[in-house]
Amino acid sequence: MTDKNIQIDLNADIGESYGIYNLGDDEKIIEVISSANIATGFHAGDPNHMKRTVDLCEKNDVSIGAHPAYPDRLGFGRRDMHLENEEISNIITYQIGALIGFTNEKKIQHVKPHGALYNAAARDERIASIVVDTIMKFDADLIHVVLAGSLWEEVAKSKNARVARECFADRGVNSDGTLVSRSMPGAVIDDIDEIIKRSKKLIIEGKVVANDGTEIDFVADSICVHGDNPKAILIANSLEESFFNEGIRILPLSKMENI
Repeated sequence: MTDKNIQIDLNADIGESYGIYNLGDDEKIIEVISSANIATGFHAGDPNHMKRTVDLCEKNDVSIGAHPAYPDRLGFGRRDMHLENEEISNIITYQIGALIGFTNEKKIQHVKPHGALYNAAARDERIASIVVDTIMKFDADLIHVVLAGSLWEEVAKSKNARVARECFADRGVNSDGTLVSRSMPGAVIDDIDEIIKRSKKLIIEGKVVANDGTEIDFVADSICVHGDNPKAILIANSLEESFFNEGIRILPLSKMENI
């Protein structure tokens, strides 16, 4: 069993259903996670599903975060878009505000960009700065969920933002710590035992094995389970059981001492 003080946030991207289309089993995964990234309508989700997902989180005492994306519903927010600084800032502000409007306390815990916007912030200093500045201007107390070890993390910390470093339970990483492109082999990890092994190694040792076999430092505060993964519930439940057995506490970001 590990040191009893080891903590991790377990988050998932949820609320991605829209209209008559249902994506993921939010009702089940909400029972396991400590923080939720709720789609805000630009890549998925709609006002009705946003309200239902917020209500579900509040009922289950799961901390709420906005999951803003590029305006790309057709591509599920995973296609790069070349937007001006003000455009990026405006779409983020709009989506955060829309989600907060559905909450009882008119406040959320964090913001985690989605898809191509997330990846762009991780590698592009201009976009990282826009994302961080926009969130801080909206509410300086909001937690910025960023890719662990990325340029984005450096930018956010340099601006004295509240930062939570994230990794992905079911995604492969390159030797520089960036996510393997979904168009490449090894991008998505399906084996449950491998996911558990990688997650525990990251939490306990602060290391992860990259796709080329090298072991790299990778310290994170939160682990993400993709809600649209067919195995999402199994992954989340397996991680929860494994963490419990190791003495690793699952806590929302706002209750962690170092954030």
